[in-house]
Amino acid sequence: MKLKHYILFTFIGAMFIFTSCESDLDIELRDQNITLADEIFVSEDAYKQALAGIYANLSLSSLTDPGGTNIGGLDAGTGQYIRGMFNLQTLSTDEAIFTFENDPGIRGVQRNSASPENVLLRGVYSRAMFSVALSNEFLRQSTEEILQTRGITSNEITTFRAEAKALKALSYYHLMDMFGKAPFYDETMEPGFTQGEELSREELFDLVESLLIEAREDLPAGNTGEYARVNQGVVDMILAKIYLNAEVYTGTPRYAEALSKCEDVINAGYSLVDEYQFNFLADNDTNGAQNEIIFPISNDGQTTQNFGGTTILIQGQVGAQEENGESLGVNPGGFGGLFRLRPEFSDKFLSNSLFEDDSRNTLITENRPSELDITDPNTGYVITKYSNRTSTGGFGSDRTFTDTDFPMFRLADAYLMYAEAHLRGGGGDAGTALGYVNALRERAFGDNSGNISSGQLDLNFIIDERARELYWENHRRQDLIRFGLYTGNQYIWSFKGGPRAGTSIDGFRALYPIPAASLATNQNLTQNSGY
Repeated sequence: MKLKHYILFTFIGAMFIFTSCESDLDIELRDQNITLADEIFVSEDAYKQALAGIYANLSLSSLTDPGGTNIGGLDAGTGQYIRGMFNLQTLSTDEAIFTFENDPGIRGVQRNSASPENVLLRGVYSRAMFSVALSNEFLRQSTEEILQTRGITSNEITTFRAEAKALKALSYYHLMDMFGKAPFYDETMEPGFTQGEELSREELFDLVESLLIEAREDLPAGNTGEYARVNQGVVDMILAKIYLNAEVYTGTPRYAEALSKCEDVINAGYSLVDEYQFNFLADNDTNGAQNEIIFPISNDGQTTQNFGGTTILIQGQVGAQEENGESLGVNPGGFGGLFRLRPEFSDKFLSNSLFEDDSRNTLITENRPSELDITDPNTGYVITKYSNRTSTGGFGSDRTFTDTDFPMFRLADAYLMYAEAHLRGGGGDAGTALGYVNALRERAFGDNSGNISSGQLDLNFIIDERARELYWENHRRQDLIRFGLYTGNQYIWSFKGGPRAGTSIDGFRALYPIPAASLATNQNLTQNSGY
């Protein structure tokens, strides 16, 4: 059960009013709602409903309808959490291109020239900070002292508080990864127009790490508890991520700790689903993929309608000339050829005939040139990785809004991270690393025909295999940066830096600029170098 599919998001949202579309938090607690808080938080179930609101911020764009937004000054699509992540982590790389480049902010992101005024950056930054604000308000309303004054005694609220801390850490992790700095707010600070002090990337790293470690001890074990809620496996996965990227974030490698955390995830009871595609179907919460997906972001065509998440991914996969939406469980035309693939990504599958039989290869190439004309949706290949169909061939509950949960973290990623951490000197066992990689290949090929030898397992293999296994799951930009391939000219892809053939981009582009709106409302924030 997905916390009642977040239908009670309005419960916690009722406590807030947006006061400035330019502020870091974009919220202020109304004075009259101080009394309302005592009227709302009257039971353990009420706290659970409030907690659902924090989770819902990862899925929804507003408290009212899919066309609305609760981030002032942003449209419904721009401000949705997963869509924002896709924009910044995927469209900025070799994986995909957005056809309608005149949409606000798109050109700057997908041609690696985003400025502080870019509305897509503002959407991601504001949504993440809103998550921090929601988490802080929950923690503020659930202290032991306040629980006593309200006559509430419940051990489960301790777990709720741990979840709120982990969700706050998740958003700060995303800000650290993409922007490198963010303002500090916690539950001891009064909400409103307080200008949080700026945290550097190293300070954000320490904050995320400490929040996760603190939360972990009060969470259920990995792959246990309610579906789509944070448990120790989720915490361990985020820790593995920050340790694997620690050399980028702090200048100090921590590959041994990354490998250790991958081991914790792998040994927590998760398992690969038999069919790769099951991870991306409308019933991925029940078809076996729920044991591989470590942290799903809920999508439901009836109760979590939004124009981000897997709705835009599935609708956007539909080819303009193919009109293949029916096969993907949506309307035939989808969103009119919204997304296409850059040829450098397509080559990860097409340059070697071995991958013709790879189940991860969901490319549509027939009657399509591989080279892109951004304005022509019938150029470039398209993919069909995500679907609003079920494992039994049925449809999701709605043809516009999808039921497919977004897999923010999967066990397959932990397998590949273990192998990479091992290759980077983090310890572990070479045979184990090879076994994890080949387990993914055997699922992909249906047999051992795609298995590799120990001599083939190196970092060059890992970066390409991560592309084949994890594409469109919002990891690519981070991966390219960690491998030294994002900036500079070591790896050029179509439209990188602007021109069709691609070009080198400056090293400062490994961080996005702090949005101008955030700088304007918090004098403690400073701009990243180069902008």
